[in-house]
Amino acid sequence: MNNLHFSKMHGLGNDFIVVNGLSQSIDLKKTPISELANRHTGIGFDQFLLITSSKKADFGCVIFNADGTEAEQCGNGMRCVARFIHENHLSNKKSISIETKAGVMEAIIHDYDHICINMGMPHFESSEMISLNDGQPAVTLAVLSMGNPHAILPVSSVELFPVAKVGSFISTYPLFPNGTNVGFMEVVTPDRIRLRTFERGVGETLACGSNACAAVVAGINDGILAKNVRVELVLGDLQVEWDGESSPVMLTGPAAQVFSGEVTL
Repeated sequence: MNNLHFSKMHGLGNDFIVVNGLSQSIDLKKTPISELANRHTGIGFDQFLLITSSKKADFGCVIFNADGTEAEQCGNGMRCVARFIHENHLSNKKSISIETKAGVMEAIIHDYDHICINMGMPHFESSEMISLNDGQPAVTLAVLSMGNPHAILPVSSVELFPVAKVGSFISTYPLFPNGTNVGFMEVVTPDRIRLRTFERGVGETLACGSNACAAVVAGINDGILAKNVRVELVLGDLQVEWDGESSPVMLTGPAAQVFSGEVTL
């Protein structure tokens, strides 16, 4: 048996365990990620973040969803990884590059409540129309990638919309063979939206940084949002800025440390 040392962290309620793979040996094949993610019998988290070495960046990070499937990147998670690296003196730099499956992301630490992530360029797919219920008019989804897949659906009220039911339906729709993260966006003003997210491999989460970016980018692309938008989530706000096609998407928000511990595998 081995002991796994971890830190429990969250970005506006989107929670993680961050594991330092540089200071301990991790056999992912023997790590029961879905069991550890269970909120009743395990630690409980949305994603498992493993810090590794990298030849392309200051550090690498391997990301797994709660069901054990691998994810390409995670905006909220990268803020937590940046704080972990800085707080544990793995680097004294305020600007840290992190290699993910989706590419290298840069984290700029202003303070732990304002960590900015360069999320890279969005990539649009064609908008898709799907029918949520037999006999009902089809809805139009904005489909795009932030290094990981997203489908954005505008709604009149995120509070009243059946996010769990519709999110599960869209996330596993045949149009998305690898699944997709689904964002439900309520536009309040051109510089303010409310958002709820159904994440593939997890379910509804309290926050999703890459989905916040996808929602804002979709709104800007449709001409209904400004270039700098406050995204209101259950436990707080994210700020997303995008200057257009030739610019990366910038995501700013907090990263919180909850506790550190170890679990026997």
